Amino acid sequence: MTYDSIIIGMGIAGISAAIYAKRSGNNVLMLEKMRPGGIINTIDKIENYPGFKSITGPDLAFQLFEQVNELKIPYKMEEVIEVTLENNIKVVKTKDHEYRALNILIATGRSPILLGLPKEEELIGKGISTCALCDGYLYKEKEIAVVGGGNSALQEALYLSNIVKKIYLIHRRDEFRADSSLVEQIKTKENIEICYTSQVTSLEEENGELKAVVLNETEKIPVSAMFVYIGYAPKTDFVKDLGITNQAGYLEVNENYETKVPGIYGAGDIIVKKVYQIVTAASEGATAAIRFSRKK
Repeated sequence: MTYDSIIIGMGIAGISAAIYAKRSGNNVLMLEKMRPGGIINTIDKIENYPGFKSITGPDLAFQLFEQVNELKIPYKMEEVIEVTLENNIKVVKTKDHEYRALNILIATGRSPILLGLPKEEELIGKGISTCALCDGYLYKEKEIAVVGGGNSALQEALYLSNIVKKIYLIHRRDEFRADSSLVEQIKTKENIEICYTSQVTSLEEENGELKAVVLNETEKIPVSAMFVYIGYAPKTDFVKDLGITNQAGYLEVNENYETKVPGIYGAGDIIVKKVYQIVTAASEGATAAIRFSRKK
């Protein structure tokens, strides 16, 4: 069986594309490694998406998934490991199956980047986290560190400040990159201590659990957890041999969100663009789907 379109990733870009493709009469299949909604599931509060004054990430993800089910859009929870070409057919390989389509949309999003310190990866889930919504309550009334200076770091620090006893907000520069409104909110929180011009240079653990972070190789700060928000890396390893990404791994697309391989599209946080927002990801998915649906 050859599908009209296969959409890889069930974040907001992928689901938006699937809705438009389905309504255009496409025989469409969605593939997702983790859970519908993607990174939206890790966001505590969304207040900049039209139609919702305020909604939690998991609630928005649930509503998106409900729409997929109401439209009877087929999906499978499988990890894509490779995409190959057979003339004009795209072969999408998962760990267990192969699927074929005339067009594919890649909307797999990005993964959080870690600091790259010794012991860091082995301490994930044991004091190291990239998801405040997932793990914040594990550290209720404890002292923790948050690393980063952008919107994500400050938003998560504000969320965690209502749970934990104290936060050391660690930023390598002398000012934040985040929106000024977030910076002002951070400065009003009595239990957030800002550590400017600081970098975590090592981690200390005890019995397999994080016990302290060391700043600038000299200052040791005892903490029960460290939440890292220093950026993201695109999840495009499965198409690295197709020549459609830049050196950083982001998909390069045209105004129709099509890569230089005809019939392969990209949308959401994995494409080269200037604005990484939920609303733009939804628009990109819709635009790509309208384009490849017209080619049917």
